[in-house]
Amino acid sequence: MDRHQLCEALSAAGVPAGLYEIADCPGSPGAPRPEDRLYLEEQAGEWVVGVQQRGTRTVLERFPDEDHACRSLYAELTEQAPPPSPLTPEETQELLYDSEGIQRRAREQLARALEAAARQPPRGDAGRHRPR
Repeated sequence: MDRHQLCEALSAAGVPAGLYEIADCPGSPGAPRPEDRLYLEEQAGEWVVGVQQRGTRTVLERFPDEDHACRSLYAELTEQAPPPSPLTPEETQELLYDSEGIQRRAREQLARALEAAARQPPRGDAGRHRPR
């Protein structure tokens, strides 16, 4: 698969063009791109799949060829998350009466996860899928 075939496949799968950036592939003309998105590009003879967040690009994986990079990005953008499990009565009560506490804990967990991710080196194992 090359990047042009990837663009067609993502469009056919219904993936919004604003969620990704692929060199030489048209997006939605005139549609604003969200600040956070995945990207695919060639860098110094290898193919890179990464994420752009708040203007900063971070490489997630490097590949020796376009085909593996395209397949990885396609899988990332089309994978569906499992359906959410129903809330217990206790979780429902907590949501109703402690939403500020829940938001505070979520922000703390996000900050810890971002700090841990920043300490990790970029993933460079070509052809290896990222753990989910």
